[in-house]
Amino acid sequence: MPLIKFYKLNFSSQRKYLKALNNLLGFVPGNLNLYKMAFRHKSVAITLKNGSKSSNERLEFLGDAVLGSVVAEVLFKRYPYKDEGFLTEMRSKIVSRLNLNQLAKKMGFGELIEFDNRTINYPNKQGSLLGDAFEALIGAVYLDKGYNFTRDFIITRIIKPHVDIHKLELTETNFKSKLIEWCQRHGKDISFDLTPNEEGESAKLFTVQASIDGEPVSTGRDYSKKNAEKLAAEKACEILAI
Repeated sequence: MPLIKFYKLNFSSQRKYLKALNNLLGFVPGNLNLYKMAFRHKSVAITLKNGSKSSNERLEFLGDAVLGSVVAEVLFKRYPYKDEGFLTEMRSKIVSRLNLNQLAKKMGFGELIEFDNRTINYPNKQGSLLGDAFEALIGAVYLDKGYNFTRDFIITRIIKPHVDIHKLELTETNFKSKLIEWCQRHGKDISFDLTPNEEGESAKLFTVQASIDGEPVSTGRDYSKKNAEKLAAEKACEILAI
C-alpha cells in the first residue's frame, strides 16, 4: 500500500469517511471536498460568499456528461453494426434515472448522502437523491482523477459488475406509456408535437416536444420520430419523478 494511502486511511482526521469511500469506490480520493459535495443535496447546502450553493447540482451536471460519453463509447464498441437509434435507446436505458437509482442503492450510496429528511420524506424523492448523487460522484471523480481514470472506473467498477447490458437490450422500458398513464390518472392532457429544428441541424433529425395541459415539459431528438418521442417521454418521467 502506498505510504500516502496508508497515512490517509489510518492517521487522517477524516479516516473514517475515507475508509467508507475507499470501500465504495476502490480507491482513496485526492480532493475529499469534491466527494463530500457530491453526496450533499441542496436541502442541506450552504450558501457561499459568491451566492452559489455547496450542493451536488453542478457536479451532477458534469457527471451526466462524462457518464454519457463513456457509456456511448462502450456501446459503440460492443455493437459495431447497430444504428444510431439503437445505440441512443440503449444509452438511455443505462443512464436512465430509474437505473441510476438502482445502481446507487446497490452500491451503498444511501449511507453517505446528506439531505434534510424533514423536507424530503417521500420515497420517490429519496429515490431521485440516489441517481443525482451517482452522477455527481462521477463528476467528482473526473475533477479529482481525470477522464481516463474516470472512464476506467465507470467500466471496471460500475458497468462490468453491475450493468447487465444484454438484459437491458431485451428489456422494453416504455416511458411513453408510463407518462400517458400518469396523465390519465391525474386528468391531464398529454401531446407529443414535432417542432422545428435549430438552425444548422440536419433535416433528418426529428425534434419532439412533450407537453402536458399545453405546457412544454421536455424535448427529445433522434433520427427516428418514434425514438424522439421515447426520449422526450423519458425526460418528462424524470422531471415529474414518475
